[in-house]
Amino acid sequence: MTHMPEARRWPGSEWLKDHPRLLERVYDVTKALLQRTYPVMKRLSPRLTERLLLWSEELAKGYLFNCQMCGQCILHSTGMTCPMNCPKNLRNGPCGGVRADGHCEVIPEMPCVWVQAWRRSQHMARYRDEILLIQPPVNRALEHTSAWVNMLEGIDTQTPSGWDNG
Repeated sequence: MTHMPEARRWPGSEWLKDHPRLLERVYDVTKALLQRTYPVMKRLSPRLTERLLLWSEELAKGYLFNCQMCGQCILHSTGMTCPMNCPKNLRNGPCGGVRADGHCEVIPEMPCVWVQAWRRSQHMARYRDEILLIQPPVNRALEHTSAWVNMLEGIDTQTPSGWDNG
């Protein structure tokens, strides 16, 4: 896989992002573990559980993906590349202003997030084709909340008011 530099919080995350199949496995294991333990954790201490998950996301996803904490994580659907790092916050593909060299039209020195997402998604086993799915618009009310909690509670699948998917 070709190394593609991009904006990030801490050095060292690039190698992991360029190994989306490994991250895909970590995602599946984390999801399965949380699906089993979240109900018990929530019953014991809902507030502490939410804080713990939020803190772990800010730390891990912030380091690995420059996570913007949108509360509706779709990393597994975008080649383990956060689409919220697009200067236009586009969640369904490039804007059409991608430069011939694969860089962003807004920040010319930055590779297009969607070029990276496409390339990385092609190296995934289970979620490879999810990049083709149309994502609902971001529900801004979920910003700075735990995407794991929102997923486990089914909150992330609720569409924002005014958006009709029918």
